[in-house]
Amino acid sequence: MTLMSSLRDGAIVAARNFTNVRRTPGALVTGVAQPVIFVLIIGFVFGGALGGAEYREFLIGGLLAQTLTFNSSFTAVYLSKDLHEGIVDRFRVLPMSRLGVILGRTWSDLITSVISTAVLVICGLLIGWRTSTDPFSVILTFLILLLYAFAIAWVGAVVALTARSVEVAQSLGLLWLFPVCFISGAFVSADALPGPLRSIAEWNPVTAIATMARQGFGNTAPENFSAAGGWPAEHAALYALLCSVTIIAVFAPIAVTQYRRISNR
Repeated sequence: MTLMSSLRDGAIVAARNFTNVRRTPGALVTGVAQPVIFVLIIGFVFGGALGGAEYREFLIGGLLAQTLTFNSSFTAVYLSKDLHEGIVDRFRVLPMSRLGVILGRTWSDLITSVISTAVLVICGLLIGWRTSTDPFSVILTFLILLLYAFAIAWVGAVVALTARSVEVAQSLGLLWLFPVCFISGAFVSADALPGPLRSIAEWNPVTAIATMARQGFGNTAPENFSAAGGWPAEHAALYALLCSVTIIAVFAPIAVTQYRRISNR
């Protein structure tokens, strides 16, 4: 199979998945509701003690990083569902690229990430969040966010292809998300974390995405927050790009290898 045929097959599978989403819009409830819930809970319940309006502006970049990371669970659950309901078995008997099947899943889930991002941005605007950089920087920031969303979806694909059931995929798909998102600079400055957690948070890709978003949008931290230092913070956009490309380079081959193993059973 050539690269072009893999891309074509991926587009066909993505269109099929998107059709299912349009017919069952309830599948998007979590992707739409989750950003709203986190804005309200973290921004207003905890935000008052962390800096009020200044913190809520600082928070949006972290929530974008967290939401896109959490969306990898959609890939894990729905790809696992296709595997165990026989849809992938039908693909196996067709002259389709193995890469195309998984690529279609990650592409269609990218649409969910676009919707989640739009909802979060609207919520941010309603609570006073604004950008203060030029339009090019804002557009570039959103493009890097979507690249990261595409990259992290491959982690969800590996989880789905490793799990033995949809329930296990759902559990595994969520299990790793909480430590990755909360041991980071998404909600507080990484410099405020103690001991080795600080080093982990500084190099955490979620921190890189959150810091990149804040810098790209021109959002500053509240005065009572200590500024995170180190190479990842000083080169957040570059590090966010490197993290995204590395995640794809590592997890895409693993996903394809796992799918080939399942197909050969």
